[in-house]
Formats: sequence, C-alpha cells, structure tokens
Amino acid sequence: MSQTPDVGLLDGVVAPRILEAMRSASARLKELGIRHALVGALGVGAHGYPRATKDVDFLVGDEAFQHHAGGLVSISAGVPIQVGDVPIDPLSMRPDEPHLQDALAQAVVTGGVPVAPLEALVYLKLKSPRRRDAADVVELLRVVPDLDRIRRYLTSHAPALVERFDALAAEAQE
Repeated sequence: MSQTPDVGLLDGVVAPRILEAMRSASARLKELGIRHALVGALGVGAHGYPRATKDVDFLVGDEAFQHHAGGLVSISAGVPIQVGDVPIDPLSMRPDEPHLQDALAQAVVTGGVPVAPLEALVYLKLKSPRRRDAADVVELLRVVPDLDRIRRYLTSHAPALVERFDALAAEAQE
C-alpha cells in the first residue's frame, strides 16, 4: 500500500452523492480561503481502508470560525455544514494541538481534495471515545506499512494516546 493518500480508493465503496458532497464542500472551503484537510471515514479510506459513510469530515483552520466575547465561537459565514442531504462536519483544533496546524500545511491534494497526513488522522481517531473510530484505526493499521512513524508522532504530540495505539496495533496484527 502506498503511503500517499488517494481519494480514488473511495470510488465504488462510498456513495457518489457523498463523494460529490466532499468535492463540493472542499471547493467551497478553498474558495473561502479556509485551510482544510479530509479526515474521518473518508480520510481513512483515502489512506487505504475505504468504507461507506454518511458524512464528510474536514479538519479546518481557525479562519473557519468567528470568536466572540465570552468565549463564544460560531462558524464563519459560508462554511458548508451540509451539501444536499449530506452533513459536512468542520472540525476545529484545540489550542494544545499545534501539530494539527502542521497537518493542514502537510495535507496531500488528491482528486482536488486535501487529505490529512496519516499520523494526524490516526491521532484524531484515537482521541475519540467511539468504538467505530477504534475499529477504523485497527483496519487502517492492517494496511499501512509504517506503524513506527505513527507511534513516533503520537509519542511526540500525544503521549497519553500511545498505550491505546499500541493496543490497537496489536489487535491489527492478530
């Protein structure tokens, strides 16, 4: 399996309306000057484990949001949250996640859509409590060649997630 993401891997697995929503939302984010990278199930699929999904997730730069008094944050005008009946989820970064800023800068454009680097994608899946996200990590780790690279990233940026990663990596190797 190549380490370069490819949204073409999603064809025939993901519904065409989801893929069109992905492309349309990405084009709109680009038009608005909002840094973004595909993550979630579609990001996992672009990295080698395609599966069906009903939404599109993008990691987005802070310019996708407006900050107001009292700590209130809202989505900036024009940021897509739905295309047709497909939900678009713009995911923000916390201040303690500067490595995700780097992920936006390092996103690889494939099929016109920037895709988050593998390490950042695994990080986002690991920090989620959902079993589906853990299962995505297991399946993804079965098809990616360089687990050490991901482990080094986590050790550097999210040491609290290394134990969970190691457990899922062991599950993937079974």
